[in-house]
Formats: sequence, C-alpha cells, structure tokens
Amino acid sequence: MTSPVPPRPAAPAIRPLEGITVLDLTNVLAGPFAGYQLACLGARVIKVESPDGDLARRLGADPAYAQAGMGVSFLAVNAGKESIALDLKHPAAAPVLMALVARADALLENFRPGVMDRLGFGAARLTAHNPRLVYCGISGFGATGPLAQRPAYDQIIQGLSGVMSVTGDERSAPLRVGYPVCDTIGGLTAAFAVTAALLHARATGRGATLDVSMLDSTIATMGWVVSNYLNTGVPPRPLGNDNFTAAPSGTFRTGEGLLNIAANEERQFAALASEVGAPGWLDDPRFARRDARKRHRADINAALEAKLAARTAADWEARLTTAGVPAGRVLSVPEILGSDHVRQADLVAEWHDVPGTARPVAAARPGFRIDGRRPGASAPPPAFAAQADALLEELGFDAAARAALVAAGAVIGPAR
Repeated sequence: MTSPVPPRPAAPAIRPLEGITVLDLTNVLAGPFAGYQLACLGARVIKVESPDGDLARRLGADPAYAQAGMGVSFLAVNAGKESIALDLKHPAAAPVLMALVARADALLENFRPGVMDRLGFGAARLTAHNPRLVYCGISGFGATGPLAQRPAYDQIIQGLSGVMSVTGDERSAPLRVGYPVCDTIGGLTAAFAVTAALLHARATGRGATLDVSMLDSTIATMGWVVSNYLNTGVPPRPLGNDNFTAAPSGTFRTGEGLLNIAANEERQFAALASEVGAPGWLDDPRFARRDARKRHRADINAALEAKLAARTAADWEARLTTAGVPAGRVLSVPEILGSDHVRQADLVAEWHDVPGTARPVAAARPGFRIDGRRPGASAPPPAFAAQADALLEELGFDAAARAALVAAGAVIGPAR
C-alpha cells in the first residue's frame, strides 16, 4: 500500500508552545487527540502509559501493527510524544510521577472522575506540588452531576447529546456520525482550554484545574440547532442531506455522481436557475422566495435533479462554481486525500522507518497554518515505553535506581 501523499518534512517552522511540557496520561482518543494538538504546536508531550499501554495500540485496520503495539488508531493521534509506562498503583511509581509533575506545565488525564484521587494523584495534590500546573481532566460527562460516574464512549455521547437525533433523514435517523466526532470535539476543547490556561499561568504563575466534558463540548458545538430550540421552542428534526436553513441546499443526484449545492442566498439561487436552464423558477411562486422554497423543498429538489441529470457531478461542480454557486462533489476519504488540494496543503505528515511498522506512517496535521506554515509533530508516534530509561535518567534516577524500578514493576521497560 502506498501513502496518499509524497514524503514531507515532519518538523514545522512555527512552534508556539516550544518550552511547554505536557504529561499525557490519557488513553484511546479524546485525550490523546488533545495531546497531539499540543505536540503539533511544539509542546514536549510525555505520554505516561499504563502497564498494558494505550488501548489504541491494539486497535486499527492492520492486525500486524496492532500485534506490534503500534495500532493504526494509535498512530493517528500520538506523533511527537515520548512514552514511559508506570504502574500508578505501585508505591514506587509515585516518586517518578511526582518528579514528572514538578517539571510539567500541564497534565492531561481521561480517567473516570475520582480515579486519580483514589490513586493518590488527584488535582489537589498535584497542583499543590506544582502550583503553576494546568491540570485537565477529560471525561464523558464532567466531574460533577448525575451522569458523572458513567463510562463514556463516543457513540454513547452521540446518542445522549442529540447528535444522532438530527443525523440522517426521517427514515434513517437517529444515525451515528461516521467517525468519532464527540471524542474529537472533546479533544479539541481540551487542547483549546489547556492552551488558554497555559497563557494565564505564564502571566500569573498560577495554574488551573480544567474539567472537560465530552457531552458539554459536543452540545456547545451544536450552535444553530440548539439555538433554534432554546430561542423558538422548535425541536430540530433530521433532514438527511438537506440544509434546514435554505433550499435548494443539500446533496443531489446528477447524470453521474452526487453533488452538494448550497444555494443559500437569492443571488446564488438566481445563478443556479440560469446555469441549469430554468429561469422560470424565479417567477414560480413556489420558488421565487427563500421561505417559499423551504416550504416546497421536495418540489424544487425534484426539479433541480431533473436538470442535473444532463451532466456529471464533476461537470456541474466546475460550471456552478464558476457561476458563483457553491458546489462540490461528494468524495470518498481516499479521493480527497489524493486530491491536488490536500497534497499541496501539506496537511499530511509522513515518517519512515518507525519501529513496529512496515510502511511509512502518515497522520493529519492540524487544520490551520501559522504565518503560512502548517504546524505538526516533530517525531513519529513512540514505541511503547521507548523513552522510559532516558526520562528516568533526566529526572535524576541513576542506573541502579532505574533498574530497581523496572525490576519492581513500577516502571515497565520497553521490551515488555
């Protein structure tokens, strides 16, 4: 299998979090995604894994990678990190973690609320040990409230948040979004909150304790559908590929392929009518005004698809875009990753000769540029506990002490 993009340098030119150290005690996706964003921005991210390692090391589409502890799911969100594995239930691990905390600027954890306290490493103890520490707990429902102790998975949050209720159409809804959207939103929210708290800590010398809820984070991103209900009492309903704010705005069949069209403004609708050869739509009382088109959505959609049948989606995309009508084909993930736009955007980083992998490792960088340059992680995802010995030595543990920690099982060596 070949990579969808040619090899590119992994190290970005702009690293605004250079000099920041983050301890990443998280697992699977929401927390690791947050840590990955911070690593891409230049932070030193030390991944503190359990004796079994991050579960994501055993997940993904390549069984051989999962067997080697470098599952494809792990590769997606752990580039640029260092790995050490501690048994936090072992008393001898406490001095190691506390030494790491003393040098850290931020800590991420996504245990269920209360677990870190039971382990003896709750926010109160760690922030007392390091008053400038930004402690970020990520959980499904937050640290307080009736749902706080419930386990959280992306699909559970999708269902409880209302996301599934508005995804799909009247026949298919409720429907799960096709990727772990709530985990991802939770991770982005955590990275945003940590970065803001780090700025405050740098100015004041005082850290903060952050409580990030995946449920709250997801609802906070549902702005328009939430606002419609809060301010009008109108509950949102699933409209499938139609845009509830305008018509014709959605996904349409063409002579070949599917095409998204967003004729959300009057001038865009007029241009659309002209390009498809239907100027009479502008005088049709069903279609002449925005609200009328929404009421007669089925009629305008059917009329538009009859016109679109004359050309392919690619032809219509070029033609409508030139005319000022927002339009775009419905592409697969391989198609968009292989497109000239993504290739030229430097969106995908690639590393070669990564231990435990047989092919180059690729991962998406953050979706923004700084001064025209794309930020990204400076190193590939780490093998399990690969930096354990070097980190212990950096913390002041001599060779005998390091060997004793590994022998006791407090620190897990990379060969395990």
